[in-house]
Amino acid sequence: MEVPLTPLEFARRTRALYADREALVDGDLRLTYEQFFQRCDRWSAALQKLGVAAGDRVAYIAPNTHAQLESFYAVPQIGAVLVPINYRLNHEEFAYIITHSGSTVVCAHADYLEAVDRVRDQLSGVRHFVALEGTREGRLRAEGASASLAKARVQPSERAEAGWLDYESLVADGSPSFVRPEIAENDLLTINYTSGTTSRPKGVMITHRNAYMNVVGTLLHVPVRMTDRYLWTLSMFHANGWTFTWTVTAAGGTHVCLRKVDPVKVFELVEREAITLLCAAPTVLIGIANAPAGARANARKGLRVVTAGASPAAATIERIEGELGWPITHVYGLTETAPFITVCEPRPEHEALSPADRAVIKSRQGVELITSGDLRVVDEEMRDVPRDGATVGEIVVRGNVVMKGYYNDPEATEKALRGGYFHSGDAAVVHPDGYVDIRDRLKDVIISGGENISSVEVEGVLLRHPAVQEAAVVGLPDSKWGEAPHAFVVLKPAATATSDELRTFTRDRLAHFKCPHSVTFVTELPKTATGKIQKFVLRGKRSAIAAQ
Repeated sequence: MEVPLTPLEFARRTRALYADREALVDGDLRLTYEQFFQRCDRWSAALQKLGVAAGDRVAYIAPNTHAQLESFYAVPQIGAVLVPINYRLNHEEFAYIITHSGSTVVCAHADYLEAVDRVRDQLSGVRHFVALEGTREGRLRAEGASASLAKARVQPSERAEAGWLDYESLVADGSPSFVRPEIAENDLLTINYTSGTTSRPKGVMITHRNAYMNVVGTLLHVPVRMTDRYLWTLSMFHANGWTFTWTVTAAGGTHVCLRKVDPVKVFELVEREAITLLCAAPTVLIGIANAPAGARANARKGLRVVTAGASPAAATIERIEGELGWPITHVYGLTETAPFITVCEPRPEHEALSPADRAVIKSRQGVELITSGDLRVVDEEMRDVPRDGATVGEIVVRGNVVMKGYYNDPEATEKALRGGYFHSGDAAVVHPDGYVDIRDRLKDVIISGGENISSVEVEGVLLRHPAVQEAAVVGLPDSKWGEAPHAFVVLKPAATATSDELRTFTRDRLAHFKCPHSVTFVTELPKTATGKIQKFVLRGKRSAIAAQ
C-alpha cells in the first residue's frame, strides 16, 4: 500500500482538486492547472519520442519562465533526471556541466542559444538541442572541421541535431499520452550543480524523497495556501527554487514568473498580480528595500517573505518589516540538503521584543525543521558545542533531506558525508534557547592575533550605518596580526561616508579587534547568481587596497 514519496504526488493531487484554478502567469500567458499539466504531459511524450528514457539527464538553461517550471514535472514524470543549470555561467561552464552530468538533451532559452552553439563540438553526448524560446539554425558540432570528422565522432543516430528543435512546436504537436514508468522514492530527481567558486562545480544528487520531505517541511513551517500568489524573484535553477517549484503547486497556489529581478518590476507585479509570497536572498532584499521611493510608496502590506542563501543582517530584516510591512521568515540550508534544514521559528516571547531586538533574533538560522533531521553544531571531535552563544562549531546534519551524494565524485561525497553526517562548512554557535546562529563560513572566519572574528557580525554593524547599502568583510594579510578585517562597502545612491567614519562607527559598537583596519568603496560587490557575495574575489583585490 505504500506510495513512493515524490513531488509528482503533489501534481497528481493538485490536478484532481484545482484543475480550474490559475496555475501560472508568465507575461501575457496565463494557464490553469489543467492547461499547465497538459503541456507537461505533451512535453513528456515528446521527450520519450526523442529517445529520452528513465535515468537519462535533461539539461535546462533558462530564467524563470513557464517552460522552465514545466521541466520540474515533465522530465521527472518519465523517470528522467532534470539538470537545471545556472544561466549566468559562461559557455565553457555550460559545456562542463552538460558533459559531466551526461545530459543527452539540452533545452535553452533564446538568450543562451549562441553560448551553447559555441561549445557544440564539446558536447558529443548530446543528441538533441531544444530552443525553449527563439529560433536559431545552429551548427554542426565541429564547425570549422569537415562534416566527415563530425560524423566520425559518434554514430549518425546519436548525432546532435544540426539546428535547434522548437519547444513550443513539439509541445503543440505532442501527444497527451506517454509511458509513465515506476519511480522509486530514492531515484534521482535532479542534479543541481554547486557554484564552484573554489573548484569545479559538483553535481548534487537530489532524490524524489529528498524533495518531497523538503516540501512537506516547508508547508509545515511556512504555510502556503491555495489563495497565495507566489512571485518568482528566486531563480528556479537554484536548489530547485528552494523546492517552491513544487511547494506552490502542492498548495494549489499561483506561480507568477519574473525573468529578471528588477526592484521596480517587483513592485509593479506585487501590485498588479496581488502577490502574497516571495523568496529572496538578503542581497535581493537590499535591492528591493532601496528601490526608488516612488515604487515603494504604495507597496502592498502583509506580503510574506522567505529569505535564505546567506545570513541576513538584522538591519535588513528590520527595514523590510518596518518600512514595507513585509514579515520575514528566515530559513537556512544548502543545495546538498534539498535545501532547508532550519527555520527561525517565531515564539510568543519574541513579540514582546522591540523591532530591533526581534530582528536580531530573526537573523539567526534557528531550529530544525520538523522534517529535516538531526542537526548539530560540533567541534573537530564531533562533540556538541555548549549552548552558550559563544563557542563556535560546524553545522552537521543527517536526515531525509540530505543528498544522495555528488554525481560521479565519490571522493567529495565521502568527505562531505564523513561520520554519518553531512558537513556544511558553516561555523555557528548555539544560543541557550537552542537557536543556531551562523557566524561565518569556516573558510571565511578571520583569525587576527589569535582572535576569531565573524565577518558576518562586522557586516551587520556596517549595514546599520545610514549611508551603507551593502558590505562585505574579508581577512587580508597583516604583518602584525597575521590577518586583519578589511571592508568592501557599497554606498547608497547620493550618500557619502569616509573610511575613518565607518571605522569609528564600528569601533563604537564592536570590540576594537573586530573593526575593519581599512575600507574600500566599490560600486558593486561580486556575487553568484543566487546573490551570495564572492569573498574569494574580494580577497584578490589587492590592487584596490594598495591604491588607497
